[in-house]
Amino acid sequence: MFATHLSRIFSFMFVFSMAGSAFAASIPEKSFNAPHNMKLSVKEIGPVTQNADLQIILLLKHNSNGDQYIEAMSDFNQKLGKLLSSLRERGEFVGELGETLLFTPPAHSITPKKVLLIGIGDEKDLSLEKLRVAGRIAAREAVRLQAKQVSFAPTLRDQGSNVIDVGDGDAAVSEQVILAYDTEKRLQAEKLAPQFDIKEWTIEAGPKYFDAAATKVGEAVKSATAEIEKREKKPYMSKN
Repeated sequence: MFATHLSRIFSFMFVFSMAGSAFAASIPEKSFNAPHNMKLSVKEIGPVTQNADLQIILLLKHNSNGDQYIEAMSDFNQKLGKLLSSLRERGEFVGELGETLLFTPPAHSITPKKVLLIGIGDEKDLSLEKLRVAGRIAAREAVRLQAKQVSFAPTLRDQGSNVIDVGDGDAAVSEQVILAYDTEKRLQAEKLAPQFDIKEWTIEAGPKYFDAAATKVGEAVKSATAEIEKREKKPYMSKN
């Protein structure tokens, strides 16, 4: 009797494990080999359920007439007890370009271990250059925080903005993440910074935008890699 009961338990655990594995395998993901052995991926997932040491979210500047929280952003805000809307409405995170805020999510709320908010400025002034700035900030903060697995969610569509093409925006961010990380690795090589490696960097994309984002991010990886090859190879510090 006991043996039969135990067998049923193990059978259930095996089926549950296999179902979980099948679900994970079914999530669309396209990966690229970036410089310094960093895996850069585009993945069809949202910030609530992504496994990451650091989840990065871009936030538009607060709109006094009301910020928009659509789909992934709405889910993210709700799972965190409306933390984002509270910070913005109280004027404690305005969302100016380059503004950052780091917090640790409460247990059993969302999957990522830490969340970094990066302001991207006013929606009407959005540009690829501002996304490039955000990409550089994201990479440098990820290294400073020693996050080995990083996930980046632009979430601009989920805040009601259609100013920037999703694929173009993801490519601009990815390009600058790679270039900024190269600078960090060179500083480390010259013993100007502590040794640290980012293992995985994921760009999150919704189902509607996944294919285009994957294509353009792949192109960005190639262009950034080529740009790195052209960089000055001499040490940053000259010998007196």
